[in-house]
Amino acid sequence: MTPPQQDFPDDWHQPLRHVRAGELSAETAQTSGMTRHAAISAGTVGAQRLWMGETRVPPHTGSGDHHHGDSETAIHVLRGHPVFVFAAHGEEVRLETGPGDYVFVPPYTPHREENLSGEEAVVLIARSSQEAIVVNLPSLLPQGDGADD
Repeated sequence: MTPPQQDFPDDWHQPLRHVRAGELSAETAQTSGMTRHAAISAGTVGAQRLWMGETRVPPHTGSGDHHHGDSETAIHVLRGHPVFVFAAHGEEVRLETGPGDYVFVPPYTPHREENLSGEEAVVLIARSSQEAIVVNLPSLLPQGDGADD
């Protein structure tokens, strides 16, 4: 996957790193109902400011509610028709997507992925943090009396 560590004369002459499709790492934060695999991370290639990987949601499954801390998340739908669910003004909002679509998830935004179809949903994920920050939540809505906090 990665060339052996060597001494290089400066930061301008570092080697490129190649992660093959079958070499993604499951050693990353997880949420119920989905599987994340890291491709580019500190653990796989020594990344310092970026995380990239893929998420798979089986047919007729939804993930648990979660957010990604202070990390911005960009999503590109590769296969399937995942639905991204988040809360706005105390109501759930659903973004229905398909192959080729992109979704931006702002920092700290609670959301979940749902796959209502009979086909596995596969998405490519890039994050502004070096690791996959995942905070699993009991609900998309603020805890308390149910009113907007």
